[in-house]
Amino acid sequence: METDVIIVGAGPAGLMLAGELRLAGVRTLVLERHPRPRDIPKASGLGGRILDLLRYRGILERFEEASSNPHVAPRFPFGSMHLDFTHLADPPMRAMPIPQHEVERLLEERARELGADVRRGHDVVGVTQDDATVTAHVRGPDGPARATARYLVGCDGGRSRIRDLAGIAFPGTTYPEVNRLGQVTVPDSVRVLDNGDIDVPGLGRIRAGFTRTDRGVFAFAVASGVLSLQTTEDETTEYDDDEPLTLTELADSARRVLGADLPLGEPIRLSRYTYKDRQAERYRHGRILLAGDAAHLFPATGTALNVGMLDSVNLAWKLGADVHGWAPAGLLDTYHDERHLAGARAQLQTRAQAALRRGHDPAAEALRQVFQELVVDEPALRRMGALLAHADIRYPTQGAGQHALVGTFAPDLTLHTDQGVTSVAELMHAARPVLLDLADRADLRRTARDWQPRVDIRTAKADNRPADALLIRPDAHIAWVATLDEPVAAAEPNLRAALSRWFGTPPTTTVPVLQPGS
Repeated sequence: METDVIIVGAGPAGLMLAGELRLAGVRTLVLERHPRPRDIPKASGLGGRILDLLRYRGILERFEEASSNPHVAPRFPFGSMHLDFTHLADPPMRAMPIPQHEVERLLEERARELGADVRRGHDVVGVTQDDATVTAHVRGPDGPARATARYLVGCDGGRSRIRDLAGIAFPGTTYPEVNRLGQVTVPDSVRVLDNGDIDVPGLGRIRAGFTRTDRGVFAFAVASGVLSLQTTEDETTEYDDDEPLTLTELADSARRVLGADLPLGEPIRLSRYTYKDRQAERYRHGRILLAGDAAHLFPATGTALNVGMLDSVNLAWKLGADVHGWAPAGLLDTYHDERHLAGARAQLQTRAQAALRRGHDPAAEALRQVFQELVVDEPALRRMGALLAHADIRYPTQGAGQHALVGTFAPDLTLHTDQGVTSVAELMHAARPVLLDLADRADLRRTARDWQPRVDIRTAKADNRPADALLIRPDAHIAWVATLDEPVAAAEPNLRAALSRWFGTPPTTTVPVLQPGS
């Protein structure tokens, strides 16, 4: 088997990467050791920046249709407390409840539509590489096989074999606690009160939200006849990810934490997870790269799935540039620089959650009280929301005096063109670089034409335009900005430098680009 890029692992990061690589015209082979898709409950939703990115690709509606409540109220757990954005007209953090197996189904469907080759029951047992290629040694349904490619990306989870084979260190901490999560029907013996609390025989009234005891933490909420509950206990047991949680195990855990039996109805969803805080020292070793849980694990829920998919979006277009032969020197190394920084930022907020969650003494209680008082104030709440949403990331920039938008996610401006009204999001559906001229700057368009057909040039008007022009990368991050009324003498050489840095030397002839599905 020969291809351009091999992806090991058909989880969300791997399947997102497969679709993005196909948009970049890259031949893609996904190898997954499990023979069929699994529906073991894992992550339960998407949130933050990845929702914006799915909208920018034009596929968010697919996920909304598969969600039980695509526009759920923006109120989220944070270190055994809550961040409540419901009173804000434009909350900085939103989420969509959708089981991970549904996310994987939709991403695989899209990847296959675009022409990705997804093979299940293929276990990668070894990897070798040289200066030009990387080879995966595979144990498949028909026996041993080999697959060769320009690059291989390990998206094979927290216990990544690819990471180990590449010799990449994975330092960090495993927390001695086990979390059990369940969604069950509300039994007849449990009375739900008007304010969301419950009254339980033998226990009395339990307040909605988090209840701490000297044996652990119990949390619950009730909506539409479904009781969602979670227990957290200090425990060092190592559980197999493939061993499902049972209703009996969940009930036993609730009894230990609360000190009495909690009646549970019929199970809808059951899962168990531990918290690990680890980040790979590097995301690349030669022709082997890492993304998703293979690159990082975080000690809080609601983070890993989203960060992993964003890794894939950042990586795909850079691999595409290399495969097609026009990547400037060092482009692929920026994947580590940018996403390692993003992973460290996610570590920061999830470590803070761990500190808030795990403390049991009076000092910890005081910390939680002070934190809860601070996030009542809107500026602090918005700052925390952006951190939680992974929306406060600004990738490293070169040179002094860069515009504040450089390195950030492109805002979804409403654009007025000769063909009608469009938006930045619509321009990004094809995952191509765009020079967006907002001030009819013929000088900038002339400069960018040297990079056609790698870079699309679009002219539009925008209300309250933030700049004269934006150079937007395929991952929707801004590579360069022409400030309002910036003189030609300053704007033109800076644009040329940015185009060269991100999209290589100007092509002297038309560069062939594979179309999705070819």
